[in-house]
Amino acid sequence: MKTFDIHKVRADFPLLKREVNGKPLVYLDNGATTQKPQSVIDAIIHYYSDMNSNVHRGVHYLSQISTDAFEVTRRKVKDFINAAEEVEVIITKGTTDSINLVAQCYGKAFIGEGDEIIISAMEHHSNIVPWQMLCDEKGCVLKVIPMDERGMLDMEAYAKLFSDRTKIVSVTYVSNALGTINPVEEIISVAHKHDVPVLLDAAQAVQHIAVDVQKLDVDFLVFSGHKMYAPTGVGVLYGKAKWLNAMPPYQGGGDMIKDVSFEKTTYNELPFKFEAGTPNIEAGICLAAAIDYINEIGIDNIKAYEDELLAYATAKLGEIEGVRIVGTADKKSSVLSFVVDGVHPYDIGVILDKQGIAVRTGHHCAQPIMDQFEIPGTVRASLAMYNTKEDVDAFIAGLERALNMLR
Repeated sequence: MKTFDIHKVRADFPLLKREVNGKPLVYLDNGATTQKPQSVIDAIIHYYSDMNSNVHRGVHYLSQISTDAFEVTRRKVKDFINAAEEVEVIITKGTTDSINLVAQCYGKAFIGEGDEIIISAMEHHSNIVPWQMLCDEKGCVLKVIPMDERGMLDMEAYAKLFSDRTKIVSVTYVSNALGTINPVEEIISVAHKHDVPVLLDAAQAVQHIAVDVQKLDVDFLVFSGHKMYAPTGVGVLYGKAKWLNAMPPYQGGGDMIKDVSFEKTTYNELPFKFEAGTPNIEAGICLAAAIDYINEIGIDNIKAYEDELLAYATAKLGEIEGVRIVGTADKKSSVLSFVVDGVHPYDIGVILDKQGIAVRTGHHCAQPIMDQFEIPGTVRASLAMYNTKEDVDAFIAGLERALNMLR
């Protein structure tokens, strides 16, 4: 196993060297987006400097090398999540786009009036609203797995939600607002006993923990590039070929067709059936560079380091009087969400920013979670592999300064 060298890792991220408000940047908003290593930045420059062209359509040299590079990403994603076939990897705009694709396409093929969809109480809005829209359109029913005061799903209640009308389960792998790592193996196993497919929102998972779609036996899995050190505007939908082949396409246009006339259109084969129009080629190609970077360090090394850092930060935060951590599940990934008695999260975030410390405040696109805890929002410090105990110490010191001003 390779040794995790935090100093080398930090040196790979040029933006971490800058100052904000005259202070060294402490970037703790990785749940929103991650910074980019130099290798990914170089890949962006290389694409536009040496190979910029449209993909899948041209016979000329630049189009061919761009197409080859774009398809290299598909192969690397396949290996990264251990998909069975490359055709099971659909390149999308991101997690939100991927979930909407499944909601619309699977919904059109398999969901009708009175059918039921199961999600959980800890979902990001992107895994709530598309299903609500489908329910409004189709007259189907949304059921919600309840969550306890620690931010853990009630698995006994989950098992009781199924009926002969249940058509799909769609849940987050890791909560963006709480850091909870859900028992996805059990979630999938229970659903499959009812012959119901499962979608996992892995936007907060693939950059932190090893994900093996075949071992999980998951039917759909979605994630975004920009949360795993790649550019914005690219994401992935993994789907078992049997489901993708049975679903109609999401959008019409170039590349998703085999033959077009004014009388009839024949759709393309997988994966292109779901990839209408010119994609975000640069981001698609550079996703491969981000995967290479993660693989070079080793996802297990990343997890071990981040787990240690999260434990350190949790202990330090717990020492501050009046702080209440929101989300105390047994298994968590790199998120610390908290509130402070008598202080609004926004005010804390503003004062931390003045000290060069970047956190996120608000409901984190997970408003039902905040409603359950009866709070307006939280302060969220979300960690990445390039964060350090020194970052945590600076955050804690900055928080204490903020609270001295606000209380």
